[in-house]
Amino acid sequence: MNYPRLCVLRAALGCRSLSCGSAVRQSRALDMGQGGAPLHVSNVRNQLREIVGASTKWSDHQQAMAERASLSSILVRSQKDLPVKTMRDSFQEVLLPLGSEPLLREKYLTFHNTVRFGRILEDLDSLAVLISYSHTFNPELKKSPLSIVTALVDKIDMRQHVIYPDCDIKFTGHVTWVGKTSIEAKIHMSQLCDGVFSPVLDATFVMVARDPGNKRAAFVNPLKPEGPEEEELYQQGEANKSRRVELSTASLLKVAPTDEERKLIHSLFLNTLDTNTVSFRSRVLPDSSVWMEDAKLKGLEICHPQERNIFNRIFGGFLMRKAYELGWANACSYSGCRPSLVAVDDILFQKPVEIGSLLMLSSQVSVCVCVCVRVCVCVCVWLHTLTRCVCVCLRCVTHRINTSRSEFTVRCLTLSHNNTTRPTCSTSPSAQTERFPTSRLKHTEVHTHTHTHTHTHTHTHTHTHTHTHTHSAKMSVCVFFRVHVVPGWEASL
Repeated sequence: MNYPRLCVLRAALGCRSLSCGSAVRQSRALDMGQGGAPLHVSNVRNQLREIVGASTKWSDHQQAMAERASLSSILVRSQKDLPVKTMRDSFQEVLLPLGSEPLLREKYLTFHNTVRFGRILEDLDSLAVLISYSHTFNPELKKSPLSIVTALVDKIDMRQHVIYPDCDIKFTGHVTWVGKTSIEAKIHMSQLCDGVFSPVLDATFVMVARDPGNKRAAFVNPLKPEGPEEEELYQQGEANKSRRVELSTASLLKVAPTDEERKLIHSLFLNTLDTNTVSFRSRVLPDSSVWMEDAKLKGLEICHPQERNIFNRIFGGFLMRKAYELGWANACSYSGCRPSLVAVDDILFQKPVEIGSLLMLSSQVSVCVCVCVRVCVCVCVWLHTLTRCVCVCLRCVTHRINTSRSEFTVRCLTLSHNNTTRPTCSTSPSAQTERFPTSRLKHTEVHTHTHTHTHTHTHTHTHTHTHTHTHSAKMSVCVFFRVHVVPGWEASL
């Protein structure tokens, strides 16, 4: 399915004893050089705290941040002043022993006895930060003066659709591309099955380095690829950057719709008109369709200190998990079956979320073509004023009971709202314009996209008109999920 403008380096574990259920297995040799034992997943955050000098107590956060502010004098004024690093320098290997540690497994279990993908998103985010700090590591400094945060998740490609809850998981990753102040890191996740680690997903993160106060950009070490494989990875990083720039410049907020896009919108508009009247206000629901305004799900979350990151703001992985889980729940409610993830694309972070914020989450099915569904989730932060924080678009696919397994890849438009029209999630004649005062809306947004299968019927509706609003909110996160459900499979939340 085509949505116009809607917007390896394989490292295997060294030979170590791991568990798949109760069985003891052996893994393959490590490609990027031998090292010590893999890092336990629970120690990733501990290492990050040591690197930046963060306190484990919320009561000490002000003192810790004040101490970090003094590290600004250590920052270099040019990237040339930093030593060149290799991909090997940033290589990290992390073990998630679901099979050998039943107590840890409880944190990752869904009510279907499957693995919570939202928890996997949190682990991926933490590991991407650790990989970036490994690249910028300076043995002469006790604390890193850099504040490295997630800018975006370029993509997460699922290579298998089932994550078993009783088999050990490993994450391996390293830096693949570096700009002046940004870092691209690739992470591979695999799971122990029948004595061999099988690939589960490949993730690409883009991180940015800031000064200790997170006020301005900071330089990172340049990267030198070694060998044809690393050179290919580096060139792919350059291509990814060019693609992101191209998609940004092709935004519908900057470029008028193409002739193909105009025809598509006009066709969708005509399909909802009442041919017995001449009024545009009279709308007819097409067969096997649902008004978008009837496919909503909302939630609320309080941002407690427990969900903070090492810089005492809300952890980005937590935001991704909450956005994904709400989208999953909406897809499940809408389709009448359990959705299963296929892919995640383009998670964009623009603004941080402060501790104590009140997250207002609102999800809505916005597009359903054939067996593909998109769900948009918007999250607002309520402090003393209402702040648009997150907008998530989930794509799902529906699936009939007697059909074979299908997989869909879709793209989505990334919007940056600045006193412009905001698309509604409804074509209903009763849909009303939703307005927010400019003074009350400020910063962040997240978009997530998921694909699910239903075993009932398919829907072909989409919205063709927009509603205006007056705030100047900007998108913070844009996530694209592709999921499906095959009869007899257990889906992952």
